[in-house]
Amino acid sequence: MFYLLLLLLIVAAVTVFGLTGFGFGQLAQAGVRHTGEATLLRAVAALTGAAALAMYTWGLLIVTGAVMTAEDGGTDSSPPQSCRTAGWWERHRQGIEITDYSVHFVPLGFVCETSDGGSYDNGDVPGYVNPATFALALTSAAGAVGARRLPERGAGADGGRPKGQPDGGQPSEAGSPRPNSGA
Repeated sequence: MFYLLLLLLIVAAVTVFGLTGFGFGQLAQAGVRHTGEATLLRAVAALTGAAALAMYTWGLLIVTGAVMTAEDGGTDSSPPQSCRTAGWWERHRQGIEITDYSVHFVPLGFVCETSDGGSYDNGDVPGYVNPATFALALTSAAGAVGARRLPERGAGADGGRPKGQPDGGQPSEAGSPRPNSGA
């Protein structure tokens, strides 16, 4: 489990930097003031996607720390220290033992399982991580969908002309012979 979490952390960190670079690159291409709506929405989608992934990575880093603490063997390793939250000793006196733990990736959390079939989140992941990740991811998805639906405006390789009109609205001369300008 620990190696999977480390792999996810590395992939997420690289993706955050990639999305950030793409978002700022979109804004830098033509300048912020001269950027079309679709390009601006693509940049917003990339940057909020990077923020969502950064927030998720922060929570994943916290969960990885809880897993490392729980898997640390030794004299004081049972029950896992990550599961020793407020009230665990009272549950222990009532005969309810902590038997195992699991990691939930969506919503992100470290969950301790008890002998009576119940479970509880240990509370290591701050309460703002999951809602902020969801809100930022939703904003990113909305920006990406909006950018896809908007036509691109601004000077591109075709000089900003609409498709099918090569020279300022004049029809193409592909089928007509060229006039001979020479003798």
